Amino acid sequence: MASTITMFRGFKSPGVHVWSPFVNKLETRFRLAGLSYRVEPGSPLQAPRGKIPYISIANPDSGDQPPTLLGDSTLIIEKLEADGLLDDLNSKLSPVENARDLALRALLEDRLYFYQNYERWHVNYYTMRPGVLWAMPYPVQVVVGLLAYRKIASTLSGQGTMRYSYEEIGAFRRHIWESIDALLTESRNKKKVEDGPSDSPFWVLGGDGPSEVDATVFGFVSSALVCTAGPDSMKLVKSLPNVVEYAHRIHQTYFPDYTLWD
Repeated sequence: MASTITMFRGFKSPGVHVWSPFVNKLETRFRLAGLSYRVEPGSPLQAPRGKIPYISIANPDSGDQPPTLLGDSTLIIEKLEADGLLDDLNSKLSPVENARDLALRALLEDRLYFYQNYERWHVNYYTMRPGVLWAMPYPVQVVVGLLAYRKIASTLSGQGTMRYSYEEIGAFRRHIWESIDALLTESRNKKKVEDGPSDSPFWVLGGDGPSEVDATVFGFVSSALVCTAGPDSMKLVKSLPNVVEYAHRIHQTYFPDYTLWD
């Protein structure tokens, strides 16, 4: 009997994309591979690395042994690839293509992520707090939210984001999204020339199939399109037609059971 994989997403509503780009990234990675999984809210307090997402793997042949817990979206993907549960999407890429894939993932996960955290936790704190701390009673939300705010503000200050103005951070964010849109415009045009009119997905690197960066890009796009604590990002992403079309096609192909963003 196959192992049961449960993904803990931090949000209670099934059948929707969530605010966390890393949850959406991991879930997209599973969908691209056709991997069967369940979803549960979970809690950072129970997560092996103290953050969402994380997964549990229950082996029916392990007797009374507890399920194995794994944390961090990138490490989860690498572990499941090593175990043969996920295929290696980058196995056919050239060294240059691999470098480009890695650089784009780093641009989103190690740069854009902090700009979005600034918008969500600093600028729109009172929308973000109940959105992510929904499971806690209001008085607890106030205390935990303040602790989270201080921790994130300290991280953003040390990382450098808080050293810029609101307008400068917005310009950095726009530059990244417009660069992603340019890549997707080229990929969409290439697919149209090669395949003619089609509603099937096109991919960031312009290949015949997805690479690892596609899970990351879709994770960040879908997060931006549903997170009400990031209204500037939502408006910006919606203004980029090829980014929206890219995400829409992936959603329609791999998440037909999920609610589409407005």
